[in-house]
Amino acid sequence: MIGRLNHVAIAVPDLAKAAAKYRDLLGAEVGEPQAVPGHGVTVVFVTLANTKIELLTPLGDSSPIAGFLEKNPGGGIHHMCFEVPDILSAAQTLTEAGARVLGDGRPKTGAHGLPVLFLHPKDFDGTLIELEETRPLPPSA
Repeated sequence: MIGRLNHVAIAVPDLAKAAAKYRDLLGAEVGEPQAVPGHGVTVVFVTLANTKIELLTPLGDSSPIAGFLEKNPGGGIHHMCFEVPDILSAAQTLTEAGARVLGDGRPKTGAHGLPVLFLHPKDFDGTLIELEETRPLPPSA
C-alpha cells in the first residue's frame, strides 16, 4: 500500500536556526518558510537526494506542534510521511484493519498541496504516520 518515504518531520523551537544548520553545516538545499494555517504550522523543507526533511514550528498557540514542543522543548521527530496512490482507499483499508485515522477522517490539504491524513501513533508503535496522496505524472510527449 505505501510507497516511498516522502519526508520525516522534525518539530523545532526555532525554525530559522534549524534551517540554517541544515543549509550551512550540512550543505543541504533548504526551501523558504511556508505557513500552513490548516495544520497550525510553519514549515521549511530540506531536499535530499532520496527524500525530504520537514522542519516545522507552531503557527499560533493552538498548534498541535506547540504541545509537542512543551513536552520536547529541544524539538524532535514528530512524524513520518509515506506516499500512497489513493488516500481514500488507503484510509478505508487501514480503518477496516483497526487503525485509527485522526481528526474527522477526511483528507486535508498538506504543505505540498496534496491530500493528507494522519494515523494514530498508538497504532504504529508510537510513531505518528502521515499519508500523502500522490498523483501520477502525465505521460511524457
